[in-house]
Amino acid sequence: MKKIFSGVVFLLSATFLNAHAAGNIAAGAAAAKKYACASCHGADFHSPTTPDIPRLAGQHQDYLQHALIAYQRGGDGPNGRNNAVMGGVAKTLSHQEIQDIAAYLHSLPTTLVLEK
Repeated sequence: MKKIFSGVVFLLSATFLNAHAAGNIAAGAAAAKKYACASCHGADFHSPTTPDIPRLAGQHQDYLQHALIAYQRGGDGPNGRNNAVMGGVAKTLSHQEIQDIAAYLHSLPTTLVLEK
């Protein structure tokens, strides 16, 4: 009986965590607007203002989350990314905003070829 109860608790907690970690697309759209992401990445997030700025529309959600967290860490830490603009923006984001923005950008149409 104890094993069954433990299994049920685990499944319910895993379901809750996955639903919570998914991010909210509408909140992500609002956050992307709030932080003016389109000013560099393009209005459709597929047409950046310069060639060295990445296209974000349709990217994998987990990749986008990891990238934003890496910008929060900065270039000095392990697995960090160093960019003055992105570092400054990413450091102001909450964990939930990162998930929401990643969900929103992932939901956008893209012409990128995504390999599995």
